[in-house]
Amino acid sequence: MRDIGVDVKPPTGEWDGDQNCPFYGSLRLRGQVLEGTVANVGMLGTIVVERDNVRYMQKYERYEKRTSALSAHLPNCIGGVEVGDRVKIMECRPLSKTVSFCVIENNGGEA
Repeated sequence: MRDIGVDVKPPTGEWDGDQNCPFYGSLRLRGQVLEGTVANVGMLGTIVVERDNVRYMQKYERYEKRTSALSAHLPNCIGGVEVGDRVKIMECRPLSKTVSFCVIENNGGEA
């Protein structure tokens, strides 16, 4: 297992030969490190991560809640991710049309 340059817990799973794994494969990570909640795990090797943010509406002097969804690659060595888990994702090269992030840590159901 190699060092990815970010202080995260090492994965506990085994490597299955996936070259798009930042820990065992050849995928390089750079750029943003984001945290969010898993919204969907239906795709093979990919999850959808939702991030909530609050935006101030000056006209109404109120705040509105906004949600953004990002697709992220899920390496098999991390595994065990379920809907509602908090995960940490990091930017990488584009792996497909919508996937430009990779999961680097699963924090489970922590809030």
